[in-house]
Amino acid sequence: MHNPPRILIVDDNETNRDILQTRLSLHGYDLKQAADGAEALVAAREHLPDLILLDIMMPKIDGIEVCKRLKNDKSLPFMPIILTTAKADSKDVVTGLDAGADEYLTKPIDQVALVARVKSVLRLKALHDEVHELNRSLEQRVDDQLGEIERMSRLRRFLPPQVADLIVAQGNERQLESHRREITALFCDLRGFTGFSESSDPEDVMDLLSQYHKAIGGIIHKHSGTLERYAGDGVMVIFNDPVPVDNPPLKAVQMALEMRASLNALIEKWRRLGHDLGFGIGIAHGYATLGTIGFEGRFDYAAIGTVSNVASRLCDEAKPGQILISPRVLMAVEEVVTVEPAGEFALKGIRRPMLVHNVLELTGARSE
Repeated sequence: MHNPPRILIVDDNETNRDILQTRLSLHGYDLKQAADGAEALVAAREHLPDLILLDIMMPKIDGIEVCKRLKNDKSLPFMPIILTTAKADSKDVVTGLDAGADEYLTKPIDQVALVARVKSVLRLKALHDEVHELNRSLEQRVDDQLGEIERMSRLRRFLPPQVADLIVAQGNERQLESHRREITALFCDLRGFTGFSESSDPEDVMDLLSQYHKAIGGIIHKHSGTLERYAGDGVMVIFNDPVPVDNPPLKAVQMALEMRASLNALIEKWRRLGHDLGFGIGIAHGYATLGTIGFEGRFDYAAIGTVSNVASRLCDEAKPGQILISPRVLMAVEEVVTVEPAGEFALKGIRRPMLVHNVLELTGARSE
C-alpha cells in the first residue's frame, strides 16, 4: 500500500468530487480524481490506488461496469472499491456488490460514515497486501527449496554429500563448468568379474555388485572423492575437483588402502561361495579437463585427459590386491607409504614405458 494511502475519487459531478476531496484531504490521503468511467479505468491503471470511491450513475461507462472491468483484470493488484450513489434500493446494493464492490455509501454522504468506511476498507487493503506479500515470500521460499533439492539431487549423483552441500550453499555451480585442473584419478574394479558374470545367474551378479558398491561407496564419500564413473564393477574417482583438497595423491592412496581392506573380507566371503574374484586399483596424477557432460535430465561429471587413461590402464595391470601408482603419485606420497617395484609397463595409449610401484601400507609418518 502507498504511503500515504492513495484514493481515486470518481464522479461525473465536479461538486461531489470536491466535497469528497475536501473531507478526505484532512486525513492526509494522496487523492486523485476522474470525471467519468472511462477516465476512471485509465486513472486506476496509471495510479494503482489503494481505494476507489466510485459513483454509479455516470455517462459513457457507469460505475457498475467500471467495477466489473477492474475486478476482472488479473494484471491489477487488489484495489478495494466503495460505490457511492443516491440509489439506495437493496436491489441496487446487491448489483453493486455482485459486480465486485467492497462497500457501499449512499448520497448525501455523511462525513463520519465516509471517514469510517474509508479507514475500514484501507485496513482491509493493508491486510490483503500483507497476506499477499507473505504468500509471495512463501512461494519464493518453496521455489528456492525445490530448486535446491533438484540441484542437490543432481550433484549427489557424482559428488560426495559434503561437496554437494558446499556447492549448493555457495550457490556457485560454475565450478562444474568445463575447466582445466591438476587432479588425482583412481580407477578400481574386480578381477575375474567378466567370467563370473558370464557363468552366473543375473540375480547373483546384481547381488554381488550391490555388496561391492555398498562397500566402496561409503569410503569414497568419507575421503571426499568425486565419483566420475560408475559402470558395473569399474569405478573412477577423482580428487581435487570440483573442490580442491590438500595432497590429492595421498587422499587417493589412503582411500585405496581402506577400499582394499574392506574388500578383502568381502572377497573371502565370495570365495567361500565359489566365486574367484579379486580387487585391483590404479592411481595416476596429472592435468585433465573437467566438467559436466550429458543432456537435459541426465548429466555426469567427467575428467577427460591422459591422467584418467593412465589410472584405468594401471588398474588393468594390477593383480588382485595391488594398488599400482604412477611416478607422479609416488613422488607425492613416498615419505608416508611403503611401496615395492611392480615393474615397467608399456601402457596402451602411453608413448613411453612407465615405472610403476605397488603400495603396501602407510608408514604413519603423515598418514592422518
